[in-house]
Amino acid sequence: MKYFDELSRSMEFLARDPRTMFLGQAVACAGTAMTNTLKNVDRAKLLEMPVTEDLQMGMSTGLALTGVVPVSIYPRWNFLLCAVSQIVSHLDKLPAMSNGGYQPKVIIRTGIGSERPLHPQFQHVGDFTDAFRLMCKNIEVIRLDEPEHIFPAYQKALERTDGKSTIIVEYGDYYSEK
Repeated sequence: MKYFDELSRSMEFLARDPRTMFLGQAVACAGTAMTNTLKNVDRAKLLEMPVTEDLQMGMSTGLALTGVVPVSIYPRWNFLLCAVSQIVSHLDKLPAMSNGGYQPKVIIRTGIGSERPLHPQFQHVGDFTDAFRLMCKNIEVIRLDEPEHIFPAYQKALERTDGKSTIIVEYGDYYSEK
């Protein structure tokens, strides 16, 4: 099993659920390696977003409150940083602020930017997994180190019943290396 193939299989699995919707940059239009993992996803489930990371996460939280399971895609951690307020102060805190009345489920897909064969510079290769684990009490952060971890992580994120959202972290270099 290959890393990229497992990502594609996982996206196809998520897309079969009538509740899911994929949104983000380079989701419906080419632009990142993540785009290619969505080739077999029904185009009607893809919502291309402008470069408005904070707005995207606010929309994802709102959609989740209506019963949609957003798969909110941020190609790199460094882009996701622009949505920290929405993640840490809203999505993560809604269950506590509502005494468990609101438990939005958002699947946040992000990645550690690839450094090979071309290093894109340091503003694109950050890994903030540990920091987000410290900041978020109601969001699980899963880093995908091996291909065999991929499908179970996405399956867990979709099927979980514990009221938590999930941030799933991919390695850009592994798309072609593992």
